Amino acid sequence: MIRFSHTLFALPFALLAAAMAWASNARNVPPIPFRGRDLAGILFCMVAARSAAMAFNRLADRRIDALNPRTRTRHLPSGTLSVGGVWTFTILCSVGFVAGTLIFLPNWIPLAASVPVLLFLMGYSYAKRFTVLAHVWLGMALALAPMAAWVVLRNEIAWPPVVLSLAVAFWVAGFDMIYACQDYEFDVTMRLHSIPARLGIAGALRLAAACHLGMVLLLAVLPWSYPLFSWVYLLGVGAIAVLLVYEHWLIRPDDLSRVNRAFFHVNAVVSVGLLVLGVVELVHKI
Repeated sequence: MIRFSHTLFALPFALLAAAMAWASNARNVPPIPFRGRDLAGILFCMVAARSAAMAFNRLADRRIDALNPRTRTRHLPSGTLSVGGVWTFTILCSVGFVAGTLIFLPNWIPLAASVPVLLFLMGYSYAKRFTVLAHVWLGMALALAPMAAWVVLRNEIAWPPVVLSLAVAFWVAGFDMIYACQDYEFDVTMRLHSIPARLGIAGALRLAAACHLGMVLLLAVLPWSYPLFSWVYLLGVGAIAVLLVYEHWLIRPDDLSRVNRAFFHVNAVVSVGLLVLGVVELVHKI
């Protein structure tokens, strides 16, 4: 039910923000000590929070999924997993996420924010029922990852993680609009709120392209607030721009057969590729 490979969407950006926080806070302050405990905490909390939110999403949508030809074979509608079993998994992951924030003590911010963050992540599961901004909600949910990674290490909010998080929000909202195009007819029939249902498939693809342009622009201006990034990082941003153009080239309003390739493969390369190039430059600089 939980495809852990999909953690590659947000996790690399969280790790990039963590590497940025360890290296500097962009105010000529020396690097902070690296602790394996912090890295383990970030990895554990990322996986636990996403697993809890994803399992809850399957619970919240199980009746809708049963009616949708694309999703009726999922584990809950098909009876492969029981509702009670998935609830148990959701609760265990939620408790694990909250408990995992204790790793970052004496920084109390992660523990204090853990329950509100978890509620926000789970709230996305109901967004499509009442707001066309459900895709933006998902983008903001995943955008919490780099911000959280910076806060647990630096105990502050600063411009570098804010810009990176906004880039993630635009990126996720854009590719979620693309993915939602597959359910255009179903969403219209069920009166569910989505960008494709509101604007049509062609309109949704145009708005998704605008979101991805916003992501590239935000990534391009990140070095202004985080000067440790220069040409190696910008090379990665250029590669991301090319990949996103390719992603939109794959999809046509009258041909959505390559959505999965665009959604899963291209976006995994986007996130992991930027992480690798960003870390390479930071290691070279410090």
